[in-house]
Amino acid sequence: MVVHPARELRGELRAQPSKNYTTRYLLAAALAPGETRVVGVATSEDAHAMLRCLADWGAGITHIGDDVVVRGFGASPRPGVTLNPGNAGAVARFLMGVAALTTGTTFVTDYPDSLGRRPQGDLLEALSRLGARVESEDGRLPLSISGPVRGGAAQVSAERSSQYASALMFLAPLLPGGLDLHLTGDIKSHAPLRQTLDTLEAFGVRASASDDLSRISVPGGQRYRPGRVLVPGDYPGSAAILAAAALLPGEVRLSNLREHDLQGEREALDVLREMGADLTRAGDAVTVRGGRPLRAVTRDGDGFTDAVQALSAAAALAGGTTTWENVATLRLKECDRISDTRRELQRLGLEVSETADSLSITGAPRLAGDVTADGHGDHRMIMLLTLLGLKADAPVRITGAHHIRKSYPQFFGHLEALGARFDYLPTERH
Repeated sequence: MVVHPARELRGELRAQPSKNYTTRYLLAAALAPGETRVVGVATSEDAHAMLRCLADWGAGITHIGDDVVVRGFGASPRPGVTLNPGNAGAVARFLMGVAALTTGTTFVTDYPDSLGRRPQGDLLEALSRLGARVESEDGRLPLSISGPVRGGAAQVSAERSSQYASALMFLAPLLPGGLDLHLTGDIKSHAPLRQTLDTLEAFGVRASASDDLSRISVPGGQRYRPGRVLVPGDYPGSAAILAAAALLPGEVRLSNLREHDLQGEREALDVLREMGADLTRAGDAVTVRGGRPLRAVTRDGDGFTDAVQALSAAAALAGGTTTWENVATLRLKECDRISDTRRELQRLGLEVSETADSLSITGAPRLAGDVTADGHGDHRMIMLLTLLGLKADAPVRITGAHHIRKSYPQFFGHLEALGARFDYLPTERH
């Protein structure tokens, strides 16, 4: 795909539905006996992966416009099923936890060089200690899981990912004894854990947690309650739109972003303001008046990891050196979002450095463009490179841009509605 420089961005958009809440609500709906209407479902590949796997497990799936009606299987997913979550890491892990309710569930992926390389050992070890039979090679896909498992006390490392703990939280209420979870290590990504707790509450499940989330208790013998839930707008993808709007002249209004939201990437608004962006909120709408000079910041990025790359586009054109600290988990995503981001930004002529858990970007007054950048099969990397292409002096080519569909299929279309221009290969058409 070729990204052409843009003179300005102007217009109004409605934020796409949250990817993280969509997958959580769909799973909880399947775990509820009866029918649940999930209103405003994301159309991302992650959402499709969750729906496909839930259907394979026996859930009824009916699409009604932008909504999905799920007829749940409750605590009894179909046994002996092979699930393929594609490249959706969170989907795979959530389902691995629930697989302890079954016998003979096998997980495979057609992305062996991405999801197939991501570690699952911490979750598999926790399930094994609870009594599950787990078969894998080095804690990676393909693997198989069989229950039943015991309830009671359990521990899982939260050092690499919060998704392992969320997986056990979805399982816990359906176990006779529930789970008293102890999260060990330096807990990463508190916000997604709170989103899981919020999802349990929305489906009538009782749970409690310590302030630091190191202890989470979910009583057993509960049922997920079917009903109707509304998916909120997506802050991680919206961070890219807002960063683009800050970089270029014009005015962009983005609605469907609720003010009191548990998505950690909501912090991206504060980061852009600190960088000097003219950003205001009125209810669930955020307006950015772009083109103002931006300045560097130093921030702990652990709370908004899925917005770090979008904000790195702003950092690339801000005065001074921006550092994202405490972001080691970025190395365990679809690509290494520290080292690979450094390499791509250097390809664009920027001064960038890294440590084991940080990324530092020295902003430049302008970007020449006229380069081919590697999207690394990573939707967040593609967002970053697209934003820089809009601001460059000459077009930027991005390889593998179709991978944007993983989280934000309308991304290019939304930017075009604001005034951007792209040239597509046949596989990249939105």
